[in-house]
Amino acid sequence: MRWATIAGFLLALALFAAALPVGDLMAALQARIEGLGLWAPVAYALAYGLAVTLFVPGSALSLAAGVLFGLWLGTAVVWVGANIAIALSFLIARYAARSKVEALASTRPRFAAVDRAIGQQGWKIVALMRLSPVFPFGLQNYLFGVTAIRFLPCFLASAAFILPGTFMYVYLGFAGGEAASAVGGGQGADTLRLALQLVGLLATVVVTVGIARIAAKAVASHAPNQAATPDAEVSEPGQPRSPAKALIALAISLACLTAATIAFRARDSLRTLFFPPEVVLAERFATDPGKSDFDHSEFDELLRTHVDADGLVDYAALAADPDPLTAYVARLGIAPFSELSRDSKLALLINAYNAFTLQLIAEHYPLDSIHAIPAEDRWESRRWEVAGGRYSLDQIENELIRPNFREDRIHFALVCAAMGCPVLRSEAYSGQRIEEQLEFQARSIHEDPRWFRFDEAEGLVWLTQVYSWYASDFEQLHGSVLTAAARYSAALRNALDEGRPLRIRWLPYDWALNESRAPAADGTRAP
Repeated sequence: MRWATIAGFLLALALFAAALPVGDLMAALQARIEGLGLWAPVAYALAYGLAVTLFVPGSALSLAAGVLFGLWLGTAVVWVGANIAIALSFLIARYAARSKVEALASTRPRFAAVDRAIGQQGWKIVALMRLSPVFPFGLQNYLFGVTAIRFLPCFLASAAFILPGTFMYVYLGFAGGEAASAVGGGQGADTLRLALQLVGLLATVVVTVGIARIAAKAVASHAPNQAATPDAEVSEPGQPRSPAKALIALAISLACLTAATIAFRARDSLRTLFFPPEVVLAERFATDPGKSDFDHSEFDELLRTHVDADGLVDYAALAADPDPLTAYVARLGIAPFSELSRDSKLALLINAYNAFTLQLIAEHYPLDSIHAIPAEDRWESRRWEVAGGRYSLDQIENELIRPNFREDRIHFALVCAAMGCPVLRSEAYSGQRIEEQLEFQARSIHEDPRWFRFDEAEGLVWLTQVYSWYASDFEQLHGSVLTAAARYSAALRNALDEGRPLRIRWLPYDWALNESRAPAADGTRAP
């Protein structure tokens, strides 16, 4: 039953990891952390210390640090955070919650033996326990606070002897992140470097586990005989104490496995909780002749009036005079969508999405971000009339545009009213010029360091998170996001052609409102 329980938990964990968009979530976290700049390591170390003090598993946070900060900085960040947790937990146990921690310790006979050993050996037992997982790390921090050891010897011994385990967990995260980055890049993976990293990881695990086993034996040899406490029920941590408890543990593992299986079967739906749904790109209207057209001149005039050369919008003026935008939005609802050509259909849908977004902001103005609008009124509100139906903004993008046009450049044209979004053009899209307009948009995005940067010396490609959210679109058309981005960067194209190892990093996404306090000065059209 013990091995069946362990197998159930491990399989459930694997299924949950496969069901959740872990890679995309880590990319979003990485971008958020990197957005803090030089303060990112400090913030993470503080968050780590507080989280572990609250019994959040430090191992998961250490793995994440390896992905986010790399091997050496990640190790330093985790080490600092772990020491913060050690100090906080020790002081809480000794001065603020001593009775509760003592009650917890009294249920663990092994701790009674360790407590006596610390009384005899002092910091040496603390050092050995830090090398050996006799107790979980977070629990150790509290339990030491109710022993006889003083704070400074405990802190110094802990700080020195947590390093092997810290390094191992960060190495695990670092190696996994490097491998995922190489695979995700699709090109130029340095096989030798990855192999060496995995060999180093294996050696680190073997050495750390070996040290832990030696330390565990040393703790046992130093601890007084537990038989000296006859009333204590001796059992190994993590091992069921009775058949009934073993059955309960097995039942819990099977329940977790069932839940994980359900989550895995519904993994596509789970992904949509965090990111846009994946769709199959197809051309549904390529043969449409276009019996009529639709006039976007009033929207064109509105954009030239309220959007400046940097793509920023004068929402104050737009909200003060909403009638032109309201009239254009009303006309979109009666546009003869079925009679338009393929290019005119695409231009209509892009303009409609952007116009609806402008009206949404104008209705709720003033605000600092589109996220200030209630979620039910934002992207999922089914209120916008276009193409013969009533849709939400999400539906326009993911049901009307993406499945019907094999066109990834729409992600550089649809604007979500944020500084992290593509720049809003000061002109409307038109069926006659849409190829030129989309190409200009895409090229402009990749000339702006807020959305694309390439560090040739380090082999680092910094991309807008749009590439992460809609990775399947770029992969369907170009094979990988790096190949898609390389269309607009000769240096990146050369690096891919030469097979150089490249790593992707995600740029922070700024959700601040793309607002200009003044209207465009000249009213000229964008190129």
